[in-house]
Amino acid sequence: MALATVDESNHPTVRMLLLKHADERGFVFYTNTDSPKAQDLRHCPHAALCFYWNPPGRQVRVTGRVEIVTDEEADAYFNSRPYLSRIGARVSKQSQPLSGRGALERAVAAEMIRHPRGRVPRPDNWTGYRLVHDTIELWQEKPFRMHERLHYSRHGNKWSEQALYP
Repeated sequence: MALATVDESNHPTVRMLLLKHADERGFVFYTNTDSPKAQDLRHCPHAALCFYWNPPGRQVRVTGRVEIVTDEEADAYFNSRPYLSRIGARVSKQSQPLSGRGALERAVAAEMIRHPRGRVPRPDNWTGYRLVHDTIELWQEKPFRMHERLHYSRHGNKWSEQALYP
């Protein structure tokens, strides 16, 4: 999925992420809390998601406020990840300059010595975020630009549906 946020200069930024969970409460992804996306979410806790499949020519757009998942949710997901992914999360200084591949490899090796194939604790700067959806738009490609678009908006606990022109 693509995640769009707004930085401290009010500039939009977008990147591809892995959706880890979706349910009636929202759409969940995980990241380093020192990352640019997490910094953006501290500045403006609202975001947009976009999913696109081609074929069959379908798109889902979602907007809403973003909240941090519980420690229990973050721990459960972190502990379900492969060993080397947990090690990588502990050593990553996400989006910071890297002096060379060797620096990353040395950090991984040192962390593997500290946590040899056993329990790898979730780092303090790693958690999940849930986008609590306020709008969802479904788009279906049709010939001759006669696409179908349905826009859903939440008002309290009720949802409204509106067809839109393509």
